[in-house]
Amino acid sequence: MAEVVQAGLWGLLAGSALLLGAALGYGLRVAQKVIATVMAFGAGVLISAVSFELVGEAYEQAGLAPAAVGTLVGALAYTGGNMWLARRGARHRKRSGHEQAQAQPSEDQQGGSGTALALGALLDGVPESAVIGVSLLDGGAVSLVTVAAVFISNVPEGLSSSAGMKKAGRSRAYVFGVWGAIAAASTLSAVLGYTVVGTFSPTVIAGVTAVAAGAILAMIADTMIPEAFEDTHLAMGLITVSGFLLSFALSHA
Repeated sequence: MAEVVQAGLWGLLAGSALLLGAALGYGLRVAQKVIATVMAFGAGVLISAVSFELVGEAYEQAGLAPAAVGTLVGALAYTGGNMWLARRGARHRKRSGHEQAQAQPSEDQQGGSGTALALGALLDGVPESAVIGVSLLDGGAVSLVTVAAVFISNVPEGLSSSAGMKKAGRSRAYVFGVWGAIAAASTLSAVLGYTVVGTFSPTVIAGVTAVAAGAILAMIADTMIPEAFEDTHLAMGLITVSGFLLSFALSHA
């Protein structure tokens, strides 16, 4: 199978976890502690994957400077986009809305918030999927640890966010339309990560990988960890470390 097709299929697999989570969050009443626990575990898995599969790989390919600068650029880009979207109603896009102060706004409460939520989901998902495609450039085999990390983290993301969208009065068509579009964008991002980035030099590839890593780390700190901490509290550290160790073990198996 052509590697570009593989990139798209792996991106689709990772992105489909958002739809799975959305179906669970919209159709079932899942206990908030369960959502928070899975979110904390997924954060740990992603942190490990970013550390060893992305930043570590960028460092080995190009050295400290490109890895460090790329990571900072990615974090700055994500933070800037996140701040812009937060002012337009997407601040609590990963929250299920179990507390009114942290609920997603309805369109009546804040016009344009639906678009901001969709753009926020896209901002969260694109860096993750792009690195799946980039990982195929290293020997023609996808990083299964990266795919697993993105998949595991996407389930609670889709679950919590779709539950919040439902409570904000958004329709089933809107909710599944958003996550279906993000799953499609994940596929495209993985393909572009392989085809476009693959034309660059190893140093540039390392820098792009680091940029994606910085964006993912900023996303974890800004959105996943706050949502998880709301209901796991003192257990948050242990759950996150468990996810980190699982991902670490997979990457060294």
